[in-house]
Amino acid sequence: MKEARKKDRSGGGEVTETFGKRLADAVSARGPLCAGIDPHPGLLKAWNLPVNVQGIEKFALTATEAIAGEVSVVKPQSAFFEAFGAAGVAVLERVVRLAKEAGALVLLDVKRGDIGSTMAAYTAAYLAAGAELEADAITVSPYLGFGSLAPALETASAGGKGLFVLARTSNPEAQSLQNAVLGNGKTVAQGIVDAAADVNAGAEPYGSVGVVVGATIAAGELDLGALNGPVLAPGFGAQGATAADLRKLFGPRPNGVLPASSRDILKHGPGVDALRAAVKRTQMSLGQMDDPQENG
Repeated sequence: MKEARKKDRSGGGEVTETFGKRLADAVSARGPLCAGIDPHPGLLKAWNLPVNVQGIEKFALTATEAIAGEVSVVKPQSAFFEAFGAAGVAVLERVVRLAKEAGALVLLDVKRGDIGSTMAAYTAAYLAAGAELEADAITVSPYLGFGSLAPALETASAGGKGLFVLARTSNPEAQSLQNAVLGNGKTVAQGIVDAAADVNAGAEPYGSVGVVVGATIAAGELDLGALNGPVLAPGFGAQGATAADLRKLFGPRPNGVLPASSRDILKHGPGVDALRAAVKRTQMSLGQMDDPQENG
């Protein structure tokens, strides 16, 4: 995969291309689908693989080989690899490298959230140049306060990397917290979206700080008009959301929205051709997306 750096034509040396720009280019070339690599025990069994390190290695590398060359973004779920200790994390490292070699951006789903030096260490593990698990973007949790993400924001900005901040997730347990109303009359989730929008202000084609908004939430819960950044929309496919739901939730021109699908694609393995066919069907179901450099 090409480096995120290019020559500064003004003579000032190298400049870092932003994640927002790299993502827009990738979506323009391959479409908006974000494909998950989730070696869930149930999927391993469905593929007739053992639920051990050898099983996740076969599953994850096969899925990555089949999918990464077809989509703009690959999203490995770190927890399923971490469950097998150091050997599982070693498999994850191989998945990240293989996906990059196939030209996909890697969004590592780790949902980290902490403060100060601890948050800085998490970010260095996943976004610092040369890190064993160096990804293009990671998911982060703002529920220690959006300001706690400052070390992650700094590292991401300096290296042309991205963050996807949990805002309004689709799990039922989230509603009481994320839809709680603040003193200013906005929900907690809307406050997170607004904070991300502040970071993205003025960026072109859009900013590098996205939000995670479940594709199964009710239309009208959030105002994303000022976000100027990407939206990761899990819940598409196996969790029930359709392309029509995406347009209802995010508007008729859902630019910058990355529908995420994992199980609905992975269940068609272990055959590489069958996995690629599932990707193509999913992409076709999304229909024609508008210019990804415009925001919806």
